[in-house]
Amino acid sequence: MLPAAVHRGGTVKSPRRLDQAVPAAIDVPAQAGDVRALTLIIVDRLDLMRVWNELMLREHPQGAGPLVGAQMRYLIGSEHGWLGGFGFGAAALHMADRDQWIGWSPDLRRQQMHRVVGMSRFLIRTSVDCQNLASMVQGMVLRRLGADYEAQYGYRPWLVESFVDTAHFIGTSYRAANWLLIGKTQGRGRQDRDHAHAKTVKSIYVYALQADWRARMGVAEPVPLAALDVAEGLEGDEWAAHEFGGADLGDKRTNERLVEFAGTLAAMPGRAFCAAAQGDKPAIKSYYRMIEQADDSQLTMAAILAPHQQRTVQRMKAQSTVLCIQDGTDLNYSSLVQCDGLGVIGSNQTGAQSGGLHLHSTLVVTTQGLPLGVLGAQCSAPQPRAKDDTRPTSAIPIQEKKTFAWIEGLRQCNGVAAELPDTRQVLVMDREADFYELFDEQRRSRRVELLVRAKHDRATGEELRLFDSVRQSPVKGQLQIPVPRQSSRAKKSKQKARAGHKQRTAHVELRWRELEFGPPSKSSDKKALTLRVVHVLETSPPLDAEPVEWFLLTTCEIATTEQAQDCLRWYCLRWRIEDWHRVLKSGCRIEALQHKTAERLKRAIAINLVIAWRIMLMTLLGRTVPDLPAELLFSDLEIEVLQAYAKKNESTSRLGWAMPYAS
Repeated sequence: MLPAAVHRGGTVKSPRRLDQAVPAAIDVPAQAGDVRALTLIIVDRLDLMRVWNELMLREHPQGAGPLVGAQMRYLIGSEHGWLGGFGFGAAALHMADRDQWIGWSPDLRRQQMHRVVGMSRFLIRTSVDCQNLASMVQGMVLRRLGADYEAQYGYRPWLVESFVDTAHFIGTSYRAANWLLIGKTQGRGRQDRDHAHAKTVKSIYVYALQADWRARMGVAEPVPLAALDVAEGLEGDEWAAHEFGGADLGDKRTNERLVEFAGTLAAMPGRAFCAAAQGDKPAIKSYYRMIEQADDSQLTMAAILAPHQQRTVQRMKAQSTVLCIQDGTDLNYSSLVQCDGLGVIGSNQTGAQSGGLHLHSTLVVTTQGLPLGVLGAQCSAPQPRAKDDTRPTSAIPIQEKKTFAWIEGLRQCNGVAAELPDTRQVLVMDREADFYELFDEQRRSRRVELLVRAKHDRATGEELRLFDSVRQSPVKGQLQIPVPRQSSRAKKSKQKARAGHKQRTAHVELRWRELEFGPPSKSSDKKALTLRVVHVLETSPPLDAEPVEWFLLTTCEIATTEQAQDCLRWYCLRWRIEDWHRVLKSGCRIEALQHKTAERLKRAIAINLVIAWRIMLMTLLGRTVPDLPAELLFSDLEIEVLQAYAKKNESTSRLGWAMPYAS
C-alpha cells in the first residue's frame, strides 16, 4: 500500500510593499460623476505593484493574493488620490451552479476554461464615500478587460465571474453594472482537498464580455423557466419527481432514491421510514444509508430543497403578487442526548438546557393564501453567549445575531427577483423582524417590499412617538378581520407565558399615515427611514380578551384606503406559516426524528418541509377549490381506497369530496 499523499507548499514569497500605508484620497466628491480625472491604470511596473499590494493587504479582507493563472491588476486613480483597485485571475476550477448555468461538459470545460476569468479582487477604499463609484469603475474595467488580456496573453476572455459574501454585502454595484446572479458557492476554496467547506457560502455573479459567448463556446441557450399554476405537476404519482428530481447530490442513484423515498414518506406522513416502507428491507437499508452519509457530503439541506425551490419560483412567476412569509420555530430534540451538533433552544427553571435546532423559513403564498412552496429554509444550532463576551448588544455585528436570518431571507428574495420581472414580492414578518438594519437593507435594492408588525415605539420626526402619533390620526375606515385561535403557553426560558383564546372576528378601526424614523444611535451615520404605518384597533373586544391592536410598518405605497386594506389582508395571511409549522410538527412529526448528528436531522427535515407544504396545499385546495378533479392530487388507488372508506355512492371525482377522508 502506498503512503498517503503529502501536499507540500512551495516557498511563499512576501509581496513587495510600500514602507507605509497608501495616503488617503482627499476631497472625494459625493457623486461618481464629479470625480476628477477618474482613470484605470494597469499595474505593469514595480512601483505600481507596491501600491496595489499595500492597498489590498491593508484594506481588502482577502489581502493581496496570490492570484493564479493569467492575471491582470488595475489601480483606480484620480486627482484626489488612489481610490481602490481590481485583480483578475483564473476562474474557479469547479462550481456546480456556474457549470450548470453555462451548460458545458467536463471536456468542454477543460478546453474553454481560459475563456472565463475571475475578478478575484475588487476594492473601493473604506475612506471613500462616493455614490455610484463602484458600478462606474466596474463598467470601465469590463469594457477594456478583453482587449487588455488579448494584448498581454494573446486571447480574449468571454466571461468574467466574481463572488459576493452576502454575510456582509448584497451586490448592489454588481447589479447596477449588469452582472447576472446565477447561484451560490458551496463554501469550498480552490485548495479544499478534504471537503472541509471552511469558506463562507457566496453568491456567484457573471458578466458576459462577448454577447455571443454561448455560440463561440458551443453550448446551447438555456430554456427560460415556464410559469406554473399552483397545482400543476402535483399529480399523485408524479409530484415527488417534480419537487425533488434533479437534485445535485453527487450521485445519480442518490438523486433517484431521494425521489422514491420522498414519495414513500409522503404516503404515510409522521411515520418513521421503516414503518412507511412497510417492511421493505432493501428500501429501509438504502434510505438510512443515504441519510447517514458523511456530514461533509453533497447531501445537504440546501441541495435537497433546490429542485423544490426552483419549482416554487416557477409558481411565483404565474402570480402578479406573492407574499413571502418569514418566521422561525424551535425544534426540540432534547431527548437525543447523543446527537452531535445540536444547539440550545431553551432552559427550564432549574437551568437544565434543551437541545435542538432553530428553523427559519420563507413560505410563499398567493394573495388568497394558497402556499406556493418553501423558498428558503435554514436550520441553525443556537449557542448561549460566552460568559467572557462582555460586548454590549449594540457592539455585536448584525451577522452574529439571530436576527440576521431575516436579512438573509430578504437577500434570497432579492436574489430571485431577476427571474420574476412581472411578479411583485411582499415580505410579511412578525414583530421579531422590526429592526432598523432590515429596512436599511431593503432600501438599498428596493426589489421587494416589506410588511412588518411593529414592536418598538420608535421616535419619529414629530413630537409624538410612533404609537401615539398614529393613534391620534383620523379614522379612515371600519372593517372586520379574522383573529385565529391561540393556544395557551406556559412561561419557557425567555418566552413569556401566553393566554389562549378562541377564533373570532374582530371589528376594527383603520388608520394609516406616513412617518419618518431616524436611525438608532449606533448607526447615526445612516439616513432616516420613511415608512407607511397601518394601524387597526378593535373597538368592542370580548370581556375576557385583549383588544386587537396592530401597527404595521411597510415600504408599500399607500395612497388609498384600499391599499391600506390590502396590507392588512396580507398580514392576516402571515398565520399560514404557523399553520405550516403545525403540519410539520403534528402531521409530519419532525421532532420525533432520531439521528446521531444534526446534519442528518437536517436532511430528514428538508424532505419533510416539502411534504408538509404539499399536505397544506391539498387541504386548502380542497376547501377553496373543491371542484378540482381529485386525480390532481390522488392516484387512482388512493381514490379507490377513499371511496371504500367513505362508503358512499356519491361521485368521487372532485377534490372537495376526497379531502375530508384523506385528512
